[in-house]
Amino acid sequence: MTKTIYFAGGCFWGTEHYFKLIDGVSETQVGYANGTTENPTYEQVRSHTTGHAETVCVRYDDSRISLDFLLDMFFKAIDPTLKDQQGHDIGPQYRTGIYYTDPDELPRIQQRLNTEAQRYATPLHTEVLPLKCFYPAEEYHQDYLDKNPDGYCHIPLALFEFARRARPES
Repeated sequence: MTKTIYFAGGCFWGTEHYFKLIDGVSETQVGYANGTTENPTYEQVRSHTTGHAETVCVRYDDSRISLDFLLDMFFKAIDPTLKDQQGHDIGPQYRTGIYYTDPDELPRIQQRLNTEAQRYATPLHTEVLPLKCFYPAEEYHQDYLDKNPDGYCHIPLALFEFARRARPES
């Protein structure tokens, strides 16, 4: 069955590219989530007035990969201790977050967040919230790193190869 989860992991260009490489992910889409402005533009989001986070909608086949596996992959690609920043990208739109649509997933997400927190001496700043809203970003942002292979990305290139080869443990 196809399921959907939303990840905010800093700049959405790299986060989308990373997730689309994972076997079992059927579709990705970049957009703006959990803010207060309807149908915001990129310029509005980067003005820090909308409350939106750059977010990737990840659709996946849960008969092939699990939410737990995707959460593990997410935490490999972010620094959850940074507030409103990933790499050189700074601002509230670059915060990290996990936004769910199925309340039954919250205990699993929270458990994974608690496990991750044990790895750090400082608090985590990754928000876990129900998805309030998601607006697709402009077309030029979709599949950005496919269209612009030399484009900027805060995620190390080695992680893309890791994502391409990653398989859940049986």
